[in-house]
Amino acid sequence: MLFNSLEFAIFLPVVVALYFVLPQAARTPFLLAASCVFYMAFIPAYIFILLITILIDYWAGILLERTAGRQRPALLLTSILATCAVLFVFKYYNFFMGAFAGIANLAGWHVTNVALNIILPIGLSFHTFQSLSYVIEVYSGRQKAEHNFITYATYVMFFPQLVAGPIERPQNLLHQFYERHDFDYERVTSGLKRIALGLFKKIVVADRLALYVNDVYAAPRAYNGLQLTIATFFFAYQIYCDFSGYSDIAIGSARILGFELMENFNTPYYSRSVSEFWRRWHISLSTWFRDYVYRPLGGNRVQRPRVVFNLLVTFLVSGLWHGANWTYVVWGLLNGCYLVAGSFTKPLRDRLFGIVRLTESHWLRQFIEVVCTFVLTCLAWTVFRAKSLADAGYVLTHLWVDWNPGQIKTPQFQLKHFPAAILAIVLLEAIQLIGRKWPISLTVGRFPMPVRWAGYAAFVFTVILMGVFRQTQFIYFQF
Repeated sequence: MLFNSLEFAIFLPVVVALYFVLPQAARTPFLLAASCVFYMAFIPAYIFILLITILIDYWAGILLERTAGRQRPALLLTSILATCAVLFVFKYYNFFMGAFAGIANLAGWHVTNVALNIILPIGLSFHTFQSLSYVIEVYSGRQKAEHNFITYATYVMFFPQLVAGPIERPQNLLHQFYERHDFDYERVTSGLKRIALGLFKKIVVADRLALYVNDVYAAPRAYNGLQLTIATFFFAYQIYCDFSGYSDIAIGSARILGFELMENFNTPYYSRSVSEFWRRWHISLSTWFRDYVYRPLGGNRVQRPRVVFNLLVTFLVSGLWHGANWTYVVWGLLNGCYLVAGSFTKPLRDRLFGIVRLTESHWLRQFIEVVCTFVLTCLAWTVFRAKSLADAGYVLTHLWVDWNPGQIKTPQFQLKHFPAAILAIVLLEAIQLIGRKWPISLTVGRFPMPVRWAGYAAFVFTVILMGVFRQTQFIYFQF
């Protein structure tokens, strides 16, 4: 069920109404049932795949709590491998089998690539990582095992964040299923405003820019350098608004019910370095890899060559998490290289800025660093978006070739569409800049009722006028 669909517009109010009517004891089972309905709206049979993951880690948590001594690491490893095996079969088997067959054939061995004709379950990587975080936290002693199967299953399947996050930790979410959530008008309106912001990002910004991006990246060799540059710039905003828009709707939907999910984005394109970007982008995943991959490898507590290795491995795994394609692998390694290069060159950059007397707080230095970080991020997004490494290489080597201002339209995106696209980006940036100083939800609430409702009407009119209503999937559904 898509957040930007009529079905969800009916589903959410019905779930909210029934949730607050039901007695406390029935609420968690009801949320589990509602989450099953939500997930089965995609491919019903895949609910059983999710059930396998839930059963594995539910029992692993209980056994880890009851087990002591040397058996605990083996039990943890068994649980992780069993959970990841489900992810491997559906997401990575064809990729690794194809890579193995290709290498074997180059070596003179005749290996047939036996591919599985299966569809990747929606959001498999997300709820797999949420389950893994629970098992790891129980093993470390930071979380008690959940003995109520209904509660644990609801923790994994909670419909607002089931298919594209945020990837929650048990310490933040599990206990909320035991708390009583009464209907609260202020909380409900805050959640609705957050949903409205998410829909604006998705329908007005992301889906409009997608029309141009899809045309150009489907056949990059048919377009000139200016078109490739515009498409790359548009994709940076498309993927941000698509994914952060989903997170906004997830957080808003959960808030209406009384649950608080973690923030997943913090204006990442205002970052002054790539390392800062990754502290602001997909925060739930970035912190997951930091806590469960980077730090166990030694993090930055080891000698510099090992720190470099740890960074590259972490981002390599992060790239693979995003998809079974060499473009994602290279994208992950490229970001790892960015961080390594940024660490090595920081003293030099500080000296250069010092020569021209640009301190850390100087606006011009901040502007230069934000622009440079954004450009590097866009170049990396090129590899992420391209269908193949060959296409990515072509785009990267032709961004500045043959700029023809008279030829910028595409089949789906005519000249008349550009003003609306630019205005959508400008409105987004205005909302974000205002929101950094004055939170939108609180600020709007201070206005008199006639002013607030006039603003709501203007917002709805803007979405209707500028939105693209195609009920397109969110980009991160494929992961």
